[in-house]
Amino acid sequence: MHFSQIKGHQETKGLLVNSVRQNHVAHAQLFLGQEGSANLALALAYATYINCEDRQPNDSCGTCNSCVKMNKLVHPDFNFVMPVTSTKSVTKDVLSQKFLTDWREFVLANPYQGLNEWMQHIGAENRQGNISKEESRQLVKLVSLKAFEGDYKIVLIWLPELMHPFAANALLKLLEEPPAKTLFLLVSQSAEKLLATITSRTQIVQVRAFTQEEVISYLQEKHGLDNTAAYQIAQLAEGSLNAATKLTSEISSDYFTFFTDWMRNCYTYKFDKVVDSSEEFQKLGRENQKNFLLYALNLFRKVMLYGVDESLIAFLPPNELDFVQKFSKVITENNAGKLAQELNEAHYHIERNANPKMVFVDSSIQIAGYLRNAN
Repeated sequence: MHFSQIKGHQETKGLLVNSVRQNHVAHAQLFLGQEGSANLALALAYATYINCEDRQPNDSCGTCNSCVKMNKLVHPDFNFVMPVTSTKSVTKDVLSQKFLTDWREFVLANPYQGLNEWMQHIGAENRQGNISKEESRQLVKLVSLKAFEGDYKIVLIWLPELMHPFAANALLKLLEEPPAKTLFLLVSQSAEKLLATITSRTQIVQVRAFTQEEVISYLQEKHGLDNTAAYQIAQLAEGSLNAATKLTSEISSDYFTFFTDWMRNCYTYKFDKVVDSSEEFQKLGRENQKNFLLYALNLFRKVMLYGVDESLIAFLPPNELDFVQKFSKVITENNAGKLAQELNEAHYHIERNANPKMVFVDSSIQIAGYLRNAN
């Protein structure tokens, strides 16, 4: 992984590169970010840069012997610890090293995935993954060895918050008395679940969520989506490339057009068209129905914000801006809360397998009444 492969995050990339160039590399660093953020990707790119034999001003060279091995995650001085569990193929001595082939496939395919995807990838079925106390013994043995090729031996621990207390205490001991030329890169989503004593002994790298523009660019380049589809997914993904990737297979229609037609039909009491729309809503499928209602809530929120102060909306495509401007005129403090609640309740009922046509028609009747009785 190279910094150039990660969308945005120039400020964090600069800090990481400078720490290496100025020889101020902390022995333990905590890459903290939400699921689907760039925390794992940045840690991988950082490790690649550290061991690169021909570092460039802003990135690793990508062609030296070290980079070639790092790009395949097979560098002998780069080690991984991650949550695992027993599977059909690994029934005893369940340690990270037995899952390295799976891990390489998983990360190289998409470094923005989460724990649930990892458990599915290794065939964990309904079992919970964790970093066991047995793993700590392996970790101690691992760091006792000298680096084979690079300047540093690097240990990347993915989701250290899932460590067994015994393993967490063993890690704490290593952080208190770090072996020479050994770096620990912890990649976490929940710092509050870590031992405070572990967190206090790390240098924290706070990784923000991806911006909407970064998500759109990623979807267009990685998945070949057009502007409309990428924009709609970005609004639902909330800065997570993991969520955005999953949504690419779930969204199959133009949510904006469907929503605007729905609101116009409700406002004008055209319930014959509402019934027709309920047929289309049912055809979307359960996941698409839930995603559409989340999109509707997101767009409705923008309408309310625009009504308060249009400067609160940073960017809207021309077609959405035109709709928001017009729709905001019928949203008041008297009906805004009721409309939002109605959409939330519709999502709640769809999530619990209610009949989608009945939910859609019932919500439409309620929404129509709120829109026509704004005062």
